[in-house]
Amino acid sequence: MADSTMGSDAPPPIPPRNGVNFARPRNFVTKFASHAKETFLPDDPIRQFRGEDHSTFRKAIEYFIPVFEWLPRYNLKLFRFDLLAGVTIASLAIPQGISYAKLGNIPPIVGLYSSFIPPLVYALFGSSRHIAIGTVAASSLLIAETIEVVVSAKDDPQLYLHLVFTAAFVTGVFQLILGFLRLGIFVDFLSHSTITGFMSGTAIIVCLQQLKGVFGLTHFTTKTDVVSVLHAIISNRKEWRWESAIVGICFLTFLLSTRALAKKKPKLFWVSAISPMVVVVVGGFFAYLVHGDKHGIQIVGNLQKGLNPPSIHFLNFQSKYFAAALKAGLLSGTLATAEGIAIGRSYALANNYQTDGNKEMIAFGLMNIVGSFTSCYLTTGPFSKSAVNFNAGARTAMSNVVMALCMMLVLLFLAPLFSYTPIVALSAIIMAAMFGLIEYEEAYRLYKVDKFDFVICMGGFFGVTFVSMDVGLFISVGLSILRALLYIARPSSCKLGALPDSTLYRDIEQYPTATETPGTMVLQLGSPIYFANCSYLKERITRWIRDENDMANSKGSVVENVLLDMGGVTTIDMTGIETLVEIKKTLDIKGIRMGIVNPRVDVLEKMTLSNFVDKAGKECFFISIQDALDYFRFSLVGSQAAKTQQHPDEVL
Repeated sequence: MADSTMGSDAPPPIPPRNGVNFARPRNFVTKFASHAKETFLPDDPIRQFRGEDHSTFRKAIEYFIPVFEWLPRYNLKLFRFDLLAGVTIASLAIPQGISYAKLGNIPPIVGLYSSFIPPLVYALFGSSRHIAIGTVAASSLLIAETIEVVVSAKDDPQLYLHLVFTAAFVTGVFQLILGFLRLGIFVDFLSHSTITGFMSGTAIIVCLQQLKGVFGLTHFTTKTDVVSVLHAIISNRKEWRWESAIVGICFLTFLLSTRALAKKKPKLFWVSAISPMVVVVVGGFFAYLVHGDKHGIQIVGNLQKGLNPPSIHFLNFQSKYFAAALKAGLLSGTLATAEGIAIGRSYALANNYQTDGNKEMIAFGLMNIVGSFTSCYLTTGPFSKSAVNFNAGARTAMSNVVMALCMMLVLLFLAPLFSYTPIVALSAIIMAAMFGLIEYEEAYRLYKVDKFDFVICMGGFFGVTFVSMDVGLFISVGLSILRALLYIARPSSCKLGALPDSTLYRDIEQYPTATETPGTMVLQLGSPIYFANCSYLKERITRWIRDENDMANSKGSVVENVLLDMGGVTTIDMTGIETLVEIKKTLDIKGIRMGIVNPRVDVLEKMTLSNFVDKAGKECFFISIQDALDYFRFSLVGSQAAKTQQHPDEVL
């Protein structure tokens, strides 16, 4: 009977816990392999080699050369769509090739060469069904701006062209290395905000530069900023030719009208797609019939027939010039890679298939290396041409093959006919294309959604328009990196409360109905704990506790327990662990118990290896918030019962 009475007065037992798994930490090789896989192989490219009946060699060939994957299933029905799309983008590639080459101070025939060989290479190695390969305005202008610093295209056109080929080779090697080492993560630093601001700023300066062709100027500046371009236009106003201006306005009005029609009626996309070719043909006939060169309407000039001549022996690696080619290749290559991968991903998402960004970089790299050997300059998957390819109904990369064959016929038989193409017609084509890249609506959306994104966008925009293209790109990328560092240095954290009639715990600021547990503060840490944010986290936790205790008189309770929900902490370094040690010591001095909830495996392993688990005690670790609260509650009841047994008079 006595034993029964004593048993009833004993502290209630603590309920069994669904404990944290303190498994033996993995060895270094296992952890390194896991982290390397997530960093470099997030898409798990080896998965297709597992459990397949086909030979590994065949699967490897199909993986590295995608044409062998889709070509055996290719049929006439698919070819009908690709044929129409290929012919359509070929009609766009001719005027764009000539126009963008002139924009980069490159001979127009090189622009046509660049739409022949690179698309064939991409058709073999590319994984996107809708990308159309060609030159781009932004990269063309960036190449010209960078190389013109050391070599003038007007004074030494041959050396200038050789450096352009060298820049294309550098781009190809750069893209190939990124692809093989699966370092596409570097391209991700070009955020959507960066590309929006950079492309919009580039569109502005490209349009202003085309006023040279519209007004028929012969003298102009090599600088690209708005102030220099406007000064060159105004200071050379004596060279303005009204005949050229009228023709340019007519062509530009026609191009913008067809674009507006295609936007209003999407089924008439082909009208907008062939309008640049119409401008080139009509402009050529007009310039030939009226002898436009005698009336201030400049023409492209001689275009030789023939396919791409070899240019590998023209690559220039002299230290005097290679630095400029290297800079041009890396900057324009980074921009072109980001543009090509972005457009490929967007169309893949819209059509429910996947593209591999690293395989795309390998394809881009190979086509630019081969292109640099065959008199081509930098190419990628431009937005405008890929959009036409998609709208024209392309089904596979065969559309690029069709375009390349069309360009081959043009180079063999029709190239001289484009010699009469007016420069003003090319300027109108470029300006019409650039107007579509000025994304003011997207900038406004960034302003409404995220002010820092808007600042990044505007940094790139104003840097490009008022300084230079490379400075604008660096400013925007720098702001993006600064933002990432701020996220690391000031990680997200919040105080949690229980939702009514639920065991869920959510941010009390986001959910006002969530209630806090008296005497216990639950804090959620939502980012890695590094040396850069440790001091902030310590101060933030201390401030939370101080603020809570300051309100103790009104709430009727003080903080007795602090729970740190670390489910969102993906990793921690030694400084972070030492910070947790300091926090625990501080709380112990104040008589506050600390609990750690749901630490991830990487975090728990480091805590174990650093002996933090032994110092803090395994009883401080919990698998859930509710488990921790139950433990603290029953521990408190047990301690009060024990105190009652030891000092019954104090209770009475």
